[in-house]
Amino acid sequence: MSTAAKPLPPHGSYARGNGSPGYREPCTCEPCLVARRRGKKRNTAMRELGRPGKVDASQARQRLISLHVTTGWNDLAAAIDGSAANLRDIAHGRRLTIRRTTHNKIMQLKAAPSGGQYIDGAGSRRRIQALRAIGWSAKAIAQQAASSQARIQLISNGQATVRYSLTVKIRNAYTALSQTPAPAGYSASRVKGHAIRNGWAPPAAWDDDTIDDPQAHPDWTGHCGTDRGYWMHSLQRLPMCERCRQAHEVWLDEQAHLTVQELNQARFRARANASHREADLAHDARELLRVSGLDVQLAAERLGVTRNHLQQALLRNPEPAVEQDEAVAA
Repeated sequence: MSTAAKPLPPHGSYARGNGSPGYREPCTCEPCLVARRRGKKRNTAMRELGRPGKVDASQARQRLISLHVTTGWNDLAAAIDGSAANLRDIAHGRRLTIRRTTHNKIMQLKAAPSGGQYIDGAGSRRRIQALRAIGWSAKAIAQQAASSQARIQLISNGQATVRYSLTVKIRNAYTALSQTPAPAGYSASRVKGHAIRNGWAPPAAWDDDTIDDPQAHPDWTGHCGTDRGYWMHSLQRLPMCERCRQAHEVWLDEQAHLTVQELNQARFRARANASHREADLAHDARELLRVSGLDVQLAAERLGVTRNHLQQALLRNPEPAVEQDEAVAA
């Protein structure tokens, strides 16, 4: 298959007069010679003023790499009226220096995301798994995201990259469905069971600011990564996360010098501390919300915990019926 040849620069331009080594000979017509002399004179003057025509490509390379996460090469090239091949060469380190004008265009570039661009699928995968952890089936999620059930299942099972346009749809579906569990029934129970067996974290374990970060971890208990988190997993019958499992192993190693009786006493104390603190936090938060009228975010800041942790505490420690009756009577 043949491709169309790139058109020559017009006569009277520096590019035509200077040529391209190995590709195109310099033009010797009078307009091109004049343009060439002027261009070289300008480059010399700029170099003497400390503003050379070519600069190091490192900054532009990093900028292109970050932009390419959501925007394709063709769209980036169109935004600066340049060549996609040239941008790829810069991003992949094949060009160590670039023209100052190209550098400035790249650094000022504010390209809109390309719908067809493939990006990291961690955020989409976590959102689908979180919805399934509260009972929403792949079919229901697919309908909400205007996608196919097969595609949703592939992503939830570990597809590495997802088109940007689909990540937006999945994010919107997550926003719409994550606030309420799926209607009770056999289907929801089956979906939840599948999620538990796979250790998929529910929406309450994820923070909106970190769910897209591939390096982030779900926080099931508000103390994941500590021995207290391990006991909270056990007490609340939550799937054990790897960070809490490892933290408990470290805790056991630290208690290796204890006798069997002393170790059992230490375990009892650790378990008791984990069992009461979250219930007390939920009680204090409800009192604060009721008296002050603060929202959950401000209440979490006042109590010295994260919003995600406070929401988990409230969900896992529902308000007792007696407190509800008293609140209604008041």
